[in-house]
Amino acid sequence: MTYVVTENCIKCKYMDCVEVCPVDCFYEGENMLVIHPDECIDCGVCEPECPAEAIKPDTEEGLEKWLQLNAEMAQNWPNITIKREPPADAKEWDGKPGKFEAHFSAEPGEGD
Repeated sequence: MTYVVTENCIKCKYMDCVEVCPVDCFYEGENMLVIHPDECIDCGVCEPECPAEAIKPDTEEGLEKWLQLNAEMAQNWPNITIKREPPADAKEWDGKPGKFEAHFSAEPGEGD
């Protein structure tokens, strides 16, 4: 089992999760984070820290797309271990449907 970051992280990108991860398995894209599935130790401490509830265990149904996306993007995006401020409009995007199709960016973020 591993944890995966899902659609609701897009344009919210809260970073509370990176601060608690004991193995630094988060990677930063331009407008979302992902978890490297081979580095995640399945401890689950990140899941309750996410204000957008965007982190899920891969045992939940229908997360195959997100597991694949997390694995792919973790190979290309920089590692992030330091919490920074979320986007100013993060609360406005929290819970909006269709964010992947309309707003996902494969561009890397800043990282550490």
